Amino acid sequence: MLLVISGLPGTGKSALAARVAQAAHAVHLSIDTIEDALIGAGIPASWTTGVAAYEAVRAVAEQNLELGHTVVVDAVNDSEIARDTWRRAAAATRAPLTFILLTLDDAVEHRRRLEDRHRDLRSIQEPTWDDVRTRQAEFEPWAGEHERLSAHAPLDQLVASVLHLIDRD
Repeated sequence: MLLVISGLPGTGKSALAARVAQAAHAVHLSIDTIEDALIGAGIPASWTTGVAAYEAVRAVAEQNLELGHTVVVDAVNDSEIARDTWRRAAAATRAPLTFILLTLDDAVEHRRRLEDRHRDLRSIQEPTWDDVRTRQAEFEPWAGEHERLSAHAPLDQLVASVLHLIDRD
């Protein structure tokens, strides 16, 4: 199974993906970690570098899916082109695909989470609140099936909800 956790920066995608992967004994793949490594290796930060990170994660996801592992991807996925990356991976490996869109409608809480987070990324600059608001305005509507979860729920409850979705597939 390929599980893709999507949403704006600061909604809690990475925390949710890590906990779900741990509970499901799945492989956790993060776009930000790969993009950080690419930039750290001297590749300039750009839109193309972001696309390269998606493609690198797709390739690793496909390898793991072929081995029979469940894969949890942590990515913003703000466009249908990005989401098609995972549809292609699922089709290539004949793996079931579930998209989860993690949302946080409380702007004050979202901003607090964004500004309070500390990640171990060395080369990627954290987005500002203005960056997130811009990205939110440009976030393409979903054309395909997805589950929408509110990040207002406690993390343990979100993990349980996602594990339930995995179990039903």
